[in-house]
Amino acid sequence: TRRAAMDLYQLRTLVAVARERSITRAAEVLHLSQPAVSAHIKAIEDTLGLTLFDRTSRGMILTRDGERLLPRAEQTLAAHRALMDEAARTRGRLAGQLRLGAGSNSNNEAVGRLLTVLSERCPDVEVALKHGTSLEVLHGLRNSTLDAGFYNEPGEPDPELTTLEVSRFGIHVVAPPGLVAAREPMNWQALAALPWIYPTASACCGRAAEELFRVHQFRPQRILSVDREDVTRTLITSRVGVGLLHTDTANAAQLRGELELLFTAPTPVRVLFAHLTSRAADPLLAEASAILRG
Repeated sequence: TRRAAMDLYQLRTLVAVARERSITRAAEVLHLSQPAVSAHIKAIEDTLGLTLFDRTSRGMILTRDGERLLPRAEQTLAAHRALMDEAARTRGRLAGQLRLGAGSNSNNEAVGRLLTVLSERCPDVEVALKHGTSLEVLHGLRNSTLDAGFYNEPGEPDPELTTLEVSRFGIHVVAPPGLVAAREPMNWQALAALPWIYPTASACCGRAAEELFRVHQFRPQRILSVDREDVTRTLITSRVGVGLLHTDTANAAQLRGELELLFTAPTPVRVLFAHLTSRAADPLLAEASAILRG
């Protein structure tokens, strides 16, 4: 019997499930319902006459046949992107959609400049901007649900990414006035007895905090994990404990007399514009990078 042909949406689903190893997470990445993702996988398996995944307690695991076919699926999707890029070049003007991610604490000025200039230079380009955490932006780049994005990098970027620094900022340990005795050097063991307030470990402040704990050999007795910096600032100014804030927020609160700056993390955080290096030839991404280099 003649089998139905696969489409690109089904191939994207195959790649997403293979990477996420989960129908649920793949559905979130693709913005599809779980039944739709399951239907795509069943349709591909029926079309090929192969079982591509083992459904296990550890999730969706590629079979040997699935492992052999996954690179072909990825190549097909890459070839489709290349075809669309070449068509845009042939028309002589850029068109299509740029799926752009922006971390919650990314440089808003750089994001705004990119959107403004891109709309002027490339009126046929549609930009879909999605806000999230830096971790979510990186996840979107790796699973190809985002074309490019802005995120905060306190360390070294993923070697699979091409990055462009658009700004940087510092991270400060802060406390409400009078809560901690000012002294040099800092009494880290005394600080360990207080509650520490900072974003989760996936964010730049969280990673900076973990590095401080490692270098100064202490661990707070209590940690309050907060994802939003404005909530962190409010809790600290309410004298709940000490915590970490970005330079602009910390300096503004200090000028109002709400906080004292106790310590500055030695390594600044870089705000990076990034995309997969494998997509360096994409004309839209090249144009976006050129705009930001300015």
